[in-house]
Amino acid sequence: MTKKLVLFIALLFSIVINAQDYFPKNDGVHTNTSNYTAITNAKIYVTPTQIIEKGTLLIKEGKVVASGTSVEIPKNSIVIDIDGKSIYPSFIDLYSDFGVEKPKRPSSRSRTAQYDASRTGYYWNDHVMPENKAIEKFNYDSKSATELLKAGFGVVNTHIQDGIVRGTGTLVALNNENGNEYRILDQNSGQYLSFSKSVTSGQAYPSSIMGSMALLRQMYLDADWYAKGQVKTKDLSLEALNKNKSLVQFFDAGSRANIIRADKVGDAYNIQYVMLGGGDEYERINDIKATNSKLILPINFPDAYDVENAFLVSTVSLSDMRAWNQKPSNPKILADNNITFAFTTHDLKSPKEFKSNILKAIEAGLSKEKALEALTTIPAQLIGKSDLIGSLKNGSLANFLITSGDIFEEKTTLYENWVQGAKTVIEDMTKKNISGDYEFTLSGEVYKMSIKGEMSKPKLEITTNEKTLGSKIAYDEDWVNISMTTIDSTKQEFIRIVAHVDAKNNLKGKVILPNGNESSFYATSENKSEAETEANAEKKEDDTLNEVLPITYPNMAYGFTELPKAETILFKNATVWTNEKEGVLENTDVLIKNGKIAKIGQNLSDSSATIIDATGKHVTAGIIDEHSHIATASVNEGGQNSSAEVSIEDVLDDSDINVYRNLAGGVTSIQVLHGSANPIGGRSAIIKLKWGESANNLVYNNSPKFIKFALGENVKQTRAQSNVRFPQSRMGVEQVYMDYFTRAKEYDALKKSGKPYRKDIELDVLSEILNKERFISCHSYVQSEINMLMKVTEKFDFNVNTFTHILEGYKVADKMAANGIGGSTFSDWWAYKYEVNDAIPYNAAIMHNAGVTVAINSDDAEMSRRLNQEAAKSVKYGGISEEEAWKFVTLNPAKLLHIDNRVGSLKVGKDADVVLWTDHPLSIYAKAEKTIIEGVTYFDLKRDEMMREAIQKEKSELINMMLQAKNKGLKTQPIKKKENELLHCDSIDHEF
Repeated sequence: MTKKLVLFIALLFSIVINAQDYFPKNDGVHTNTSNYTAITNAKIYVTPTQIIEKGTLLIKEGKVVASGTSVEIPKNSIVIDIDGKSIYPSFIDLYSDFGVEKPKRPSSRSRTAQYDASRTGYYWNDHVMPENKAIEKFNYDSKSATELLKAGFGVVNTHIQDGIVRGTGTLVALNNENGNEYRILDQNSGQYLSFSKSVTSGQAYPSSIMGSMALLRQMYLDADWYAKGQVKTKDLSLEALNKNKSLVQFFDAGSRANIIRADKVGDAYNIQYVMLGGGDEYERINDIKATNSKLILPINFPDAYDVENAFLVSTVSLSDMRAWNQKPSNPKILADNNITFAFTTHDLKSPKEFKSNILKAIEAGLSKEKALEALTTIPAQLIGKSDLIGSLKNGSLANFLITSGDIFEEKTTLYENWVQGAKTVIEDMTKKNISGDYEFTLSGEVYKMSIKGEMSKPKLEITTNEKTLGSKIAYDEDWVNISMTTIDSTKQEFIRIVAHVDAKNNLKGKVILPNGNESSFYATSENKSEAETEANAEKKEDDTLNEVLPITYPNMAYGFTELPKAETILFKNATVWTNEKEGVLENTDVLIKNGKIAKIGQNLSDSSATIIDATGKHVTAGIIDEHSHIATASVNEGGQNSSAEVSIEDVLDDSDINVYRNLAGGVTSIQVLHGSANPIGGRSAIIKLKWGESANNLVYNNSPKFIKFALGENVKQTRAQSNVRFPQSRMGVEQVYMDYFTRAKEYDALKKSGKPYRKDIELDVLSEILNKERFISCHSYVQSEINMLMKVTEKFDFNVNTFTHILEGYKVADKMAANGIGGSTFSDWWAYKYEVNDAIPYNAAIMHNAGVTVAINSDDAEMSRRLNQEAAKSVKYGGISEEEAWKFVTLNPAKLLHIDNRVGSLKVGKDADVVLWTDHPLSIYAKAEKTIIEGVTYFDLKRDEMMREAIQKEKSELINMMLQAKNKGLKTQPIKKKENELLHCDSIDHEF
């Protein structure tokens, strides 16, 4: 009985061991030595802050056993003396697709749009694939591994870079000797997400970043609903998503704007993402810090532009030129603000570029200690493997680098990269490092010689009298062989040099001239002592930092070096357009204080106020544009016929130059609307044009809730290449509304019943309309369709707030007035497409005279900064009074947007959104001299003139820097002219 029990236990133990070691052992020879290896006399960086001088590193079976100055070396150990050299932990890259084949777009994909998922048993959207596992598609790539090893990396975290939810990654040791059973450190090392769709699926939704954000929000809600057991149908995607909740969540953001957007999604569901950055975080460092996100930073700094062509240079924006100058400082700024980050090779053409870019970051002020942390301890911490990788503490994997010295010096040689105790030789340690600068004399001419790069393939440059000569070098066993062209470039003659490297790295030998004559050769090394090198490095660092140009808000032309603040301002003797019962007041004062209109009257005074003489000038409320598409990164989410779940607030762009241009036209508030790709569009953003503030600070506090609806050609895809999405007729548009509001009514009833229900963001928004909590701005043209939507709203007992465009509004003005529906129209646009054929310039006047609240809108970035002139057209077409015409772009749009209690007129207690005009505000000669929002001057005509000079001066300074960079032999990039698309209702997100 006892023997049987022993045999059973032995068999069970054998099964357990084999079950753990399930990878097939067909990867070749496996290194699993049990001997100790002691590397002695090294400067050991156990961590970036724990450094041992003249120490010993003892390893066994791929792990660190001990390190220190008095380590006892066991008998029969392999001892390697590397006197004077350094040991660092190998680097870690957390964002990689190493060993995973890049997903490919199917070659047979139909041009017809796909609206439903192609998979059964999974989530309803193909771009959500949490069930994917990198380990199942992983194939170790020795060639790519060797490139990474040469760059200093020992571990990578790889994943499938495809889709919005990409599944789990795999943590891999770059061990070229052993098989996957040794290399794989964690099969499910984290879950990866992004805003980008899968290339393997043609499913149309989402077609924008705001759509991706909405999809992620709904997905998390569905996962929670599924986890509660409320769903009878099996969903493998939601099961995987719930299973992966405990893993590190990595998010491919790729820019500072998307970091903030992704964090907004994560915060709603108590998820803290580790974000892939974009290198522009410094532009809004306080906002990035507020996310509490830990970052993975690509280190792909832009090259200088080739600016020798003066004509092409004029097409380069100041922001692009600044990026070259400022981006290398991004890691330093993040470090200074205590933001945790790791580095990655992601987006580099080759790992060979990695070190040079790290050195740029260090030259720009990043400390070497922080750089090392970002490559070792920080990524280990982010992946939850600090006990295994990222340091050389006892018990850690024996992943380390042997270098000739400071790893963050250009001349330092990486000799060996050990991973799990397996050694990869990068450079022969016995070979002297002869990189550096030399000087020698031939025939009375002084030559400068520079040797760089790996000693197995050194790079040579020889110059004399500022002329670079053709040259080659071979280096082996302390002997160099050099060939170089003569000074006379007209002759194809060469000088040959053979020299030995002495103990001080000087070169001594002979030179053979083209005529065969020989003479002695001696090149002296100009390499400085370590102290001199450090002193020069500090000086160089200081010089570089002095050259980094200051950041502005936004970080582009016309940005503020410091955000402006509210002031107490007193306008004296102005013509004041109150838009109230007082009408237009002559020789009147307006006092602005604490962001509000404090007093309006004559002979006002305030000792704390800045006095502005407004004699002969006009003061008005700021212009309000009811229908705009500026200040947004995308306009349409057209992947479905309803996109009520998306919000323009998610994609506001605080760096859109059209914000500044609108301020120059006296505009202070706008409604940023979703486009007209579908009958039910996305939610609006009502914003103030606070130039310089971040996107979230533009949105009105307690902003009224609006949504975009649309009728006509656009929603039925008249001009689409592939018009297969429902609806495809004007009748179908009506049916979409009937269907969705029927569903919303049922959903709202269930929600109010107290019974369990699946939260649906889209139906939640539509329920708000039914409950009169959200208001509709509807894109409209044709009378019949306008009547149709009014009938639909009557059936479901709500109303349209505003028909926008409404170019046939004059035909239905009586019905609009009876239903309390406003009209926001163009002044005189007509005949630009078929459904506008009946438009007339008297439209606004006719609606106004019928009792409709009328506004003039732009729907165009160019028109929006001339809305004062658009309003003036109603004086000509229809005989509208000047005061009423002015209300078309101030008080009336404020009423339509439900913000007239705050803005739209000059009244004590209202927000101080005020414009000082040089002339009558309806005149074509009028300029906005000052545009003020809540007491803050965001546009000033005099500042604008000074800024134009400053911009020209800064561009000239940057051009000179770039010319110097090119003269130093640094890489440059060609200038490519960029066209900034002005977004309209039918614009498609091309960048997504």
